[in-house]
Amino acid sequence: MLNCPSSVFTPLNQGFLLFFLNKFQDKNIICFEPNNVRMKRVFSIILLLLVTVISTVTSCPPSDRAALLRFKGALHEPFLGIFNSWTGTDCCHNWYGISCDPESHQVADINFRGESEDPIFERAGRSGFMTGVISAEICKLPRLSSIIIADWKGITGEIPKCIATLPFLRILDLIGNKISGEIPSDIGRLQRLTVLNIADNQISGRIPSSLTNLSSLMHLDLRNNKISGPIPRAFGRLRMLSRALLSGNQISGPIPGSISQIYRLADFDLSMNKISGVIPPSIGRMAVLATLNLDCNNITGTIPTTLLTSAISNLNLSRNALGGKIPDVFGARSYFTVIDLSHNNFRGPVPRSLSAASYIGHLDLSYNHLCGRIPAGAPFDHLEASSFVYNDCLCGKPLRAC
Repeated sequence: MLNCPSSVFTPLNQGFLLFFLNKFQDKNIICFEPNNVRMKRVFSIILLLLVTVISTVTSCPPSDRAALLRFKGALHEPFLGIFNSWTGTDCCHNWYGISCDPESHQVADINFRGESEDPIFERAGRSGFMTGVISAEICKLPRLSSIIIADWKGITGEIPKCIATLPFLRILDLIGNKISGEIPSDIGRLQRLTVLNIADNQISGRIPSSLTNLSSLMHLDLRNNKISGPIPRAFGRLRMLSRALLSGNQISGPIPGSISQIYRLADFDLSMNKISGVIPPSIGRMAVLATLNLDCNNITGTIPTTLLTSAISNLNLSRNALGGKIPDVFGARSYFTVIDLSHNNFRGPVPRSLSAASYIGHLDLSYNHLCGRIPAGAPFDHLEASSFVYNDCLCGKPLRAC
C-alpha cells in the first residue's frame, strides 16, 4: 500500500483493509480517499466481500446442512418442536442438538435425548416421543464424533450399516427406542469408538465378531434386546472395557475365559440370558471387577473359590443350576454388599467363615438344599428368615431352633 495519509484509516476500516491485503497479497492497491465517491463504493464492496468470506468460513458446509435436513425428514417429533430451530443456512449455530468442530466447522455432534432437563422439556411438561427412522443420510456427515438419539421410545428401523464408515465416531448411544435389525457386521471398523449403547431396543441377531476389534471401547450396553448366539471367544481383546452390560437377551453358550484378560472391567452383567457351562475361575482373579451378575441363566458346576476371595463386592449367581458345597473361604478381606446364591442346588452347611467377613450386607441362600445349624453372630444376627427359607434342613436363628 503506497504512502496513504493516516486520516484515511479509522480503526475499523484499517482492520478490514489489513485483513484484505494480507488475504489477497495485492501490493499494487492504491490509497482510498474517503472523500472520493468512487473509492467509497469500492470500499463498501470490499467490506461486503469480507463479511461474506467470514460468514462462509464459520458456517457449516452446505453438504452437512443438506444431510441434516434429510435426516430430519425421516423423523417426526410432534410435541416439543425440537426441529423448529433448524432454519437458516448455518447449522453450526442455534440448531437444537447440533454442534460443530471449531476448526473445520463440520457437524461433529448430534445430541438428542428424549429424557432431559433441558428447558424445552420443562416447558412442555413431558418427556420426548419421536417416530420415524434413523436415515442413512447421517453417514454423509464425515466428521461426526457422537451420535446420541436416546429415549425417544418410538424410533424404529435399523441401525444404518454405513455408520461403520464414520472414522471419527466416539459415541453411539441409541438407548430406549424400538430399533430392530442386527448390529452392523463391520462395526469393528470404528477404532475410536468408546461408548456403544443400544440398550432397550429390539436388536436381534448375534454379537458380530468384529466388535472385538473396538480397541478403544470402554462402555458396552446391549441390555434388553433380542440378541442371541454366543459371546465372541475373543471378547477379551476389548482391553479398555470397564462396563459390559449384556443382560435381558437370549445369549447362549459359555462365558469365554478370555474375559479375564480385560483388566479394567469393573461391571459385568450377563443376567437373564441362556448362558451355560461353568464359571471360569480366572474371573475371580480380575483386579478391579466389583459387580458380577450371572443370575437367571443355565450355569452349572460349582462356585470357584476365587469368586469369594476376590475384589467382587456385588455377586449374584441366583437362579442357575450350580451345585456342590459353598466354599468355606470367607475372611477379613471379604466385603460383600450383595451375595445372592438363591435358587440353585447347593448342599451342605452354611459356611462358618462368613462370620469372619468384614462386611456382608445382603445374603440370600434360600431355595437350595443346605442343611445344619445356621452360625451365630454377625452377619447372621441381622439377617431375616427369608435369607434361608426353602432349604432341606437348616435350623437356628432366624429359623426354628435346632
